Amino acid sequence: MPPEKKPQAHQEHVILGMATAVGAYFMFSLMVMFAKLLSETHSVIEIAFYRNLVGCVPFLIIIFVMGHREILTLRTKPAWVAIRAVGGTVSLVATFAAYSLMPLADTTALLFTASLFIPVLSVIILKETVGPWRWSAIAAGFVGVLVMTRPTGDVYVLGIATALFAALMHAVLQIILRYLGRFERPATISFYFFFIGTAVTGLAMPFVAVKPTIEELPLLLGVGLSGAAAQWLLSMAYRNAPAAIVTVFNYTSIVWATFFGWMIWNEWPLPAVMIGAVIVILSNILIVWRESRAKVPIPAEPSL
Repeated sequence: MPPEKKPQAHQEHVILGMATAVGAYFMFSLMVMFAKLLSETHSVIEIAFYRNLVGCVPFLIIIFVMGHREILTLRTKPAWVAIRAVGGTVSLVATFAAYSLMPLADTTALLFTASLFIPVLSVIILKETVGPWRWSAIAAGFVGVLVMTRPTGDVYVLGIATALFAALMHAVLQIILRYLGRFERPATISFYFFFIGTAVTGLAMPFVAVKPTIEELPLLLGVGLSGAAAQWLLSMAYRNAPAAIVTVFNYTSIVWATFFGWMIWNEWPLPAVMIGAVIVILSNILIVWRESRAKVPIPAEPSL
């Protein structure tokens, strides 16, 4: 008998991974741009409902039409999957709220602080070790936050507080994903995030829903489709390139946010915001580099 063929190892295509990462973060920026436009007449909870509802559709097709019912199976941590889904919904609503209160570029820069919270939470929750290099990067990053928030200048207090809360929630969710990744399939975690998120935000719909106009329907559809496309492109990116490389492309979001803010709202970030954003981004890159060298798992799942 001929010897059995061994399954071929998955081969990475780094250039494809980088290209799909850029596309994913562009789509995430497009999603928040649609959400900001809709927030002028719709509740952020309603926008999150449509985002999750449209995101559910591809999973329902894969599960019930294509027959991949294994996605529905929770192996050992159903309670944590539910906590992640509810927390993800709160994070999504907070993120949309922050974008509704502040310019796109300012909010995007503040949300980068999620990567600063992650090592701190890893020490507290996962008992991971963080060395002096990463502690220094975290401290520098929060100096960048102080520069962005301009404590002696004209600030959006509610917007900044909401953005920092959303960033903290993003970090908490990444820690939960690090834990869940040991037990549950990524597709299962993502499906229940969309499904439970739709149910949770749906409870508020009788109280917050506003009938959309014909002109707003493409925006509501756009929030869901761009978010779903971002998820798919990001999964392709992580499949074809190392997580440390893909994560760095998150910072292209500031380019898209600045462009959309200028094009649609005539917003241009103040120099303090750009200087602070550069400090935070450099701090994040140093953290990612040190984590990759220390072989700390970088989550391959987005929070939104």
